[in-house]
Amino acid sequence: MTVEKMYLNGKWVEGIEQKRRTILNPATNLTLKTVTDGTVVDAQHAIRYGREAFDHGLWPQMRAAERATSLFKLADAIEKNAEEFAVLETLNQGKPLRESRYDVLDAAACFRYYAGLITKPLGQTYEVPDPNIQSMVVREPIGLCGQIIPWNYPLLMAAWKLAPGLAAGNCCILKPAEMTPLTAIKLFELIDSIGFPPGSVQLLLGPGDPVGSLLASSPLVDKIAFTGGTVTGRKIMQAATGNLKKVTLELGGKSPNIVFADSDLDVALEYAMFGILAGQGEVCSAGSRLLLESSIAEDFSQKLAKAFSKVVVGEGMHSDSEMGPLISAAHLQKVLNYVQIGKDEGAKLLTGGNKIETDLLKVGNFMEPTIFSETTPQMRIVQEEIFGPVLAIQTFSNEAEAIALANNSIYGLAGAVFTKDGAKGMRVLRKLRAGITWMNTYHPTFNEAPWGGYKQSGIGRELGTFGLEAYTEVKQININLNPVRLGWFSKLGSTGFEPVTC
Repeated sequence: MTVEKMYLNGKWVEGIEQKRRTILNPATNLTLKTVTDGTVVDAQHAIRYGREAFDHGLWPQMRAAERATSLFKLADAIEKNAEEFAVLETLNQGKPLRESRYDVLDAAACFRYYAGLITKPLGQTYEVPDPNIQSMVVREPIGLCGQIIPWNYPLLMAAWKLAPGLAAGNCCILKPAEMTPLTAIKLFELIDSIGFPPGSVQLLLGPGDPVGSLLASSPLVDKIAFTGGTVTGRKIMQAATGNLKKVTLELGGKSPNIVFADSDLDVALEYAMFGILAGQGEVCSAGSRLLLESSIAEDFSQKLAKAFSKVVVGEGMHSDSEMGPLISAAHLQKVLNYVQIGKDEGAKLLTGGNKIETDLLKVGNFMEPTIFSETTPQMRIVQEEIFGPVLAIQTFSNEAEAIALANNSIYGLAGAVFTKDGAKGMRVLRKLRAGITWMNTYHPTFNEAPWGGYKQSGIGRELGTFGLEAYTEVKQININLNPVRLGWFSKLGSTGFEPVTC
């Protein structure tokens, strides 16, 4: 039996205890691969290798242009193997192949973006009051970075973290989600072939507890970056306090999608679908709360429910599939439990709400696209992140009420507004307590723009120049251009040091 390995210190190795993990296809629940499963000891080894690589290795000392060359090569290699990555991502994660293809190209673009950015100006100089002092700021790598990524965008989230981290000169340990390591393993095959210095970038497989926990708590790790649920994010933040390591957290969301009566309703309807059904709703920024102006709410809801019932749910490898399976049987049951909670709370189930039990799909983790109406702001299905294809509809009478409902959440990751009145749209977006906002669209994400949220949706930003800065330390440098005696201490005298004679 072939066992996929982890990549530590420039070598492919099995976990020290030779534990195994079976990786399933969520569309069939059949085995795709068997991978080695890491333990605390493996994590300790990775940390030690990474520490040595940063303190004494080649990568942090390389010129920015040299690091950029390696990242450009990696971007090219991803594109060359794009279809293999896309198929592997769909088989392992479940999303339709067309979504995986987009993610793969976006991952390549992310590496290419940071390869280009790192050679651009990264410092500042200042004219300070003392004319004899030249003052400047430079940015330097933080050190050894632990990076923990989720199962919904396995390759893309690896790129979001590795690309800026490596570009800045850090050494990185990537820990993918236990259920979806396959595209990360393929990525590291390319990294190995390009020849990154040993220990500069490592792939650590294993469960979040204890493997990920050690990355967060180890005093030898200088930064931890995590994308995932808010509950886990809190634990990581607590663990990171041991050595006050730098922390970037991209966490959950319950994002509002606001539709005014004056919007193009056909456009708004399709984006409402895309906002919650893309990626099976297993997306932190999913538009899981649909806020409809009262005058259009009834008609819009009925048309939306009809459209939901026509969505083609199927295996991601099928060309006609518009929504794939949820990641696991356990997660499917969690989402179904929320459907029951919504019913118990008194919300009206407009459509969906069930596991799909047709002959071809019953073996997988397929769920009907689901809509609840007649909700109240206090309901759990309105307040809690479900992370599945479940939409909660709320209604509002005016702009102020829309904003109040939208902000009535512990989260603040994303939000959108649909209207033909640009001034009104901008007013609403400016008042949304969210880090990513859209007008008359939903979900577009760009490597050039920052990603992250307000409130309990996280700390810090990824992507753009902000994402690179998050992997750097800021150092102030002051140089005396006229080093003469200060004359501060009256008893020092005028002779100072006697000249040295031979």
